[in-house]
Amino acid sequence: MKEFLELLKRGTVEIISDAELTEKLKQKKQLRVKLGVDPTAKDLHLGHTVLLRKLRLFQDYGHKVIFIIGDFTARIGDPSGQDKTRPVISEEDILKNAETYTEQVFKILDKSKTEVVFNSSWLKELGITGLLNLCTRYTVSRMLERDDFSQRYKNNSPISIIEFIYPLLQGYDSVAIQSDIELGGNDQKFNLLVGRELQRDFGQVPQVVMTLPLLVGLDGTKKMSKSYKNYIGITEPSKDMFGKLMSIPDNLMYTYYELLTNSDLNSALDQIKAGPRNAKANLAHIITEQYYGEKTADAARAEFDNVFSKKSLPENMPEYKTDKPVWDTVSQLITTISNELDSQTDKISRKEAKRLIEQNAVELSNNNGAEFTKISEDKNINLGKEIILKVGKRKYYKIILK
Repeated sequence: MKEFLELLKRGTVEIISDAELTEKLKQKKQLRVKLGVDPTAKDLHLGHTVLLRKLRLFQDYGHKVIFIIGDFTARIGDPSGQDKTRPVISEEDILKNAETYTEQVFKILDKSKTEVVFNSSWLKELGITGLLNLCTRYTVSRMLERDDFSQRYKNNSPISIIEFIYPLLQGYDSVAIQSDIELGGNDQKFNLLVGRELQRDFGQVPQVVMTLPLLVGLDGTKKMSKSYKNYIGITEPSKDMFGKLMSIPDNLMYTYYELLTNSDLNSALDQIKAGPRNAKANLAHIITEQYYGEKTADAARAEFDNVFSKKSLPENMPEYKTDKPVWDTVSQLITTISNELDSQTDKISRKEAKRLIEQNAVELSNNNGAEFTKISEDKNINLGKEIILKVGKRKYYKIILK
């Protein structure tokens, strides 16, 4: 148990409480460990895996994971960390997103030790009487103790009544499945504690709450999120995963080693001090290997070295064929190519294309990559028979004029 507790506490922000967790583990029974996720986006990224990896640790030590798809609560939208009310998501989109979540989550979790449930199965049955009963258990003043609600109230930003109800519904999930332990990001602490209190009100032993840090994204400042376009998806092509990991700021390396790998942290720290670039390449290899295997990770590292260290071109460059020799603007060309060749999550918007051009991050070669010229203005462009367009640090496109 000592070894298990040490692993559990690695990277953990807070456990409420240590004594209760130890007591539950001493009982030597299979614990029900809960994680609830609202399917508000299509894919999981490395930020989600911080929690999923901790859940897998519980499974490896014999415990059961209850993975709750918040198809009901997603219609409200979690107000945690928000400065305004979330937009409403359609039921159709929620179910589509839930389908990809349940596929991707087993890249990390053990399917045989995971129970996947939808919280609509009990929240729909709660009914108006049950909902009113829940609402009697918390006051407006208690809700306003939340930092995000408190700040919005002070700033005269609207807070809908339904947002007050969200923590009660998430907390009731813990009652419905009788969870022993619930995990969440440190921005979820209030919601998780509501679950503890509701369990106590309903005569259950309150769950232990474990909070983990929010993984900072590629920009080095904001939490990893698709809305900030600073994320690394767990289903991205291996070379893209490796390349994005190589772009993280040096000061994030230790945190990524701690939260996303099982590496010895003293050894990782020594590597970082000895040479940041090599330490980052090792980190990128370890994480890529987790999702694609050693051989694919080796290939991704070799291609990265080939393209970025030796200034060679990628082996498998996406090709775009067109019969249009003249384009009104470079940004129009970039957006058109990206919409056709890139995945949904990697598409480049017109605004982003213009920004990259302004930053001199777009280059063009008419001689098969032997020499690139920076494009500094978003003006009309004449295509040669075959050109290579480099957009940003990692994207290359071969454009062939029919």
